[in-house]
Amino acid sequence: MDEERLQRRLKVARGDAPADLVLAGSMVANVYTGQWQKIDVALFDGIIAGLGDYEGPRLEIQGGYLLPGFIDGHLHLESSMLTPRELARALLPLGTTTVVADPHEIANVWGLAGLDYLLAASRGLPLDLFFMLPSCVPASPLETAGARLEAADLAGYRQHPRVLGLAEVMNFPGVVGGEAGLLQKLALFPQGPVDGHAPLLSGRGLNAYRLAGIGSDHECTRLTEAREKLDRGFYLMLREGSLAKNLADLLPAVTPASLRRTMLVTDDCHPEDLLESGHLNALLKKAVSLGLDPLQAVIMATLNPAEYFRLRDRGAVAPGLKADLVVVADLQEFRVHKVFKDGQLLVDGGRLLADLPSPEAPVPATAFRVKEFPIEALSPAAAGELVKVIRLIPGQLLTEKRVLPAPIRAGRLATDPAPSQDLLKLAVVERHRGTGNLGLGLVQGFGLRRGACASSVAHDSHNIVVVGADEADMLRAVQHLVALGGGLAVVADGRVLADLPLPIAGLMSPRPLKEVAAAYARLKEAYRALGGTLQDPFMALSFLALPVIPELKLTDLGLVDVNRFQVVPLFGE
Repeated sequence: MDEERLQRRLKVARGDAPADLVLAGSMVANVYTGQWQKIDVALFDGIIAGLGDYEGPRLEIQGGYLLPGFIDGHLHLESSMLTPRELARALLPLGTTTVVADPHEIANVWGLAGLDYLLAASRGLPLDLFFMLPSCVPASPLETAGARLEAADLAGYRQHPRVLGLAEVMNFPGVVGGEAGLLQKLALFPQGPVDGHAPLLSGRGLNAYRLAGIGSDHECTRLTEAREKLDRGFYLMLREGSLAKNLADLLPAVTPASLRRTMLVTDDCHPEDLLESGHLNALLKKAVSLGLDPLQAVIMATLNPAEYFRLRDRGAVAPGLKADLVVVADLQEFRVHKVFKDGQLLVDGGRLLADLPSPEAPVPATAFRVKEFPIEALSPAAAGELVKVIRLIPGQLLTEKRVLPAPIRAGRLATDPAPSQDLLKLAVVERHRGTGNLGLGLVQGFGLRRGACASSVAHDSHNIVVVGADEADMLRAVQHLVALGGGLAVVADGRVLADLPLPIAGLMSPRPLKEVAAAYARLKEAYRALGGTLQDPFMALSFLALPVIPELKLTDLGLVDVNRFQVVPLFGE
């Protein structure tokens, strides 16, 4: 900052010149001391100039609570299916002013071109979008991704002002085992921040993971796991997303001693949830309803992520910090009334006051290189009487491995969609390189009685994943996605019942939130009309192809036993 600008700011802070705006009449959250203060807040030149008695235009906020702008410390913005501009339009009225994003979804499709696109598409928006460099492209050697990024590819981005560190290191067995390529990526940020992703890792393995420089974890699902990670010095990210909902189970780990090592994050947030439930404001509401003190909850969504990610210019209501502020009407529902960004009132009455700029960001071409396959590929000859089955666990990314009698018809693997069995076909079709790879498995818990659902959103390599009770409908769904250039679809009796085109990398739509959410709602309605019972079938489907979260997953290379970190035969124990 130049001296002249600093002198102007000091003049206002001393009271020798008027502020641009004085916010008066609200209870102000002091996240440093854990107290509420009835005090005026003076804004000048985009920052908080001071707290106390100041001259300048006054805005009375009677009966409200003034909080720092909310910071989501871990979000895959691709899971919203929105461009950065449309995401900003959705999040700002909900009180979120800063997001730390992990772009490994789009990087697994486009490589560095995906990172460049997101950096360009988020430039100049009033929602501050920071990025962690994707550490696992591909996420594992057990799938085919659209790109491969090594440490040398990432190194040039370290000095970018909106790149903060290294994103979630999902290949935790590789870190623990000292894999050279991963250690080279960790060495890019020797002082961090480096985010973790180590579900159920414990004991000596967890010690090794922490020793390598990992600073956080958002994959805890059990209270004992969360407490062990806090014990070992990790920051605990309590996740409450569209699929994985861990807040209630992990909240007892938040104590007066551990509070400052915890954060509220969403990880994956689907369009309908953003529209109907909200974002971090919804997490604050839930945390308080579960018994957490409101100001402690606010600290977990403001000061803690700011300090962990070394964003020293935000996260509190204090002199010299960015004037990113949220006014909520109450501390139970956290209804957002006003949002200030860099001292400007952007949201009033819960609505954006003006539209946002459209950053210039050319969209790379998305080529779907899917090698045609016959329908017989979905019904292989039976190779045994027992078959491994992926069993869904409601509300979790974890799955359960089961070994059941194989459904066989005419000597070939079949489905058994009857409610008593609920055994459906699951396939992952490689879409980046035209290899013809097709992984096939069985899944239980999806609930379809007929038809098929398909998606080009399949974490983390984003090949096409399709589930169905009928092989012909599965094939038709895959063909429709290829024709769309990516998206989601529900098919029955050879007819497309609903779809959502995602032309940006097969992951995102250029359409506004309401349009995307409406299309997504139609997909879920079509799924339920076919007998499905899951709350969010496409979110569940997308994670069935993620081979870094136990126990059993499916990729284009086959069935993956995550605990053994290897491809295993479909048939047999």
